[in-house]
Amino acid sequence: MHTLFSIGLSLSVLLSTAFAAERTGERNWPRWRGPHDDGSSREGSYPESWHDPKQILWKVKLPGIGCSTPAVWDDHILLTCPIEGQNAVLSFDWQGNVRWRTTLGGESAGKHRNGSGCNPSPVTDGRHVFAYFKSGELAGLDFGGCVLWKTNLQERFAKDTLYWDVGTSPVLTEKSVVVAVMHTGGSYLAAFDKQTGDLQWKVARDYKTPVEGDQSYATPIFVEQGGEPVIVVWGAEHLTAHAPDDGRILWSCGGFNPERNPNWVAVASAVVAGDLAVVPYGRGSRLAAVRLGGSGDVTETHRVWTRRDTGSFVPTPAVQGEKLIVVRDEGEVECLDLRSGETLWKDRFPKHRAKYYASPLIAAGKLYAPREDGMVFVADVRDKFQLLSENDMGERVIASPVAVGGRLLIRGEENLMCIGE
Repeated sequence: MHTLFSIGLSLSVLLSTAFAAERTGERNWPRWRGPHDDGSSREGSYPESWHDPKQILWKVKLPGIGCSTPAVWDDHILLTCPIEGQNAVLSFDWQGNVRWRTTLGGESAGKHRNGSGCNPSPVTDGRHVFAYFKSGELAGLDFGGCVLWKTNLQERFAKDTLYWDVGTSPVLTEKSVVVAVMHTGGSYLAAFDKQTGDLQWKVARDYKTPVEGDQSYATPIFVEQGGEPVIVVWGAEHLTAHAPDDGRILWSCGGFNPERNPNWVAVASAVVAGDLAVVPYGRGSRLAAVRLGGSGDVTETHRVWTRRDTGSFVPTPAVQGEKLIVVRDEGEVECLDLRSGETLWKDRFPKHRAKYYASPLIAAGKLYAPREDGMVFVADVRDKFQLLSENDMGERVIASPVAVGGRLLIRGEENLMCIGE
């Protein structure tokens, strides 16, 4: 069910659609890693600390525990969250008021201490909202919270065989919402019509790997490659590019586990910068850059560089210009040159037994990195590493932070918080 609070909502949707092209980079955060899919906000000014209580502009109690990152479109803040055992999508305005909340089927609770049934983040194109849950529920809603369609992928195709909780978020192409299901046996990529939910295509994506290597929690990326759109997918020890019209594989890059190590599960997602995709693998021990493009097996021709001495297991790296910023699971921070893979500098946040599960954010030259115990660190990373502040949120933080219009959104275990000047 849903409740609508805004009388002028339809006008708001029309306006947001009309100005989508020019405002996305500045005012919107339409998906998990932001408008550029690299964890960065390239415009605006953001606080370096919020020790002054007045900087916490509002704090809203959430009805259940989830780990998804908010999506933002104009004055709609969208979040997945369980409500009394049901999967749900919630919409807030920029004052922290609830616009609507829509339930979508029974919740499948998390198994990991830092997991939930609402790990995947919602995605929006400014007209629709799409959400995916551990239970297998996939749904499309309009901006008033009305359900356009829903389907359960586990009931329809295959049961979840992941060791832990579903982590991949849906991605959008021009016509479709696409979900990557990568687990042991029966992995696939599927596309559904945005408006009707009709299945447009489904392609198998199975690779034989050592134990757990075929399981992935990573999120695909929809990008342009040589002027043509492609869906880039990381998991099962392969980076693949798929055609958005039918899902066929255009090229694939392997060779990520030649020693055939067990338990090299993919958790952190790949990140695309220009014509390169950087892949974290090896349970946080390795990084590789792959040049986009080509056809068929490009393993021998498109590997640009490989690092066997650094990487991240859970947090997905962020991009700042021609630099890759990596926050490792125990708080080490490393800046690499994207083109060469060479380390430009490295440092670390204060040592602590708690680890980093959220992926870092870069906004206005500052790095925002939440630790699982709720401490959010801010560092200046424009030229080198300079720790600016430590901010205690008072609750666990697993979701990645969002930077929009000079404000930060931080989703904790119990509350959604908005921070600004």
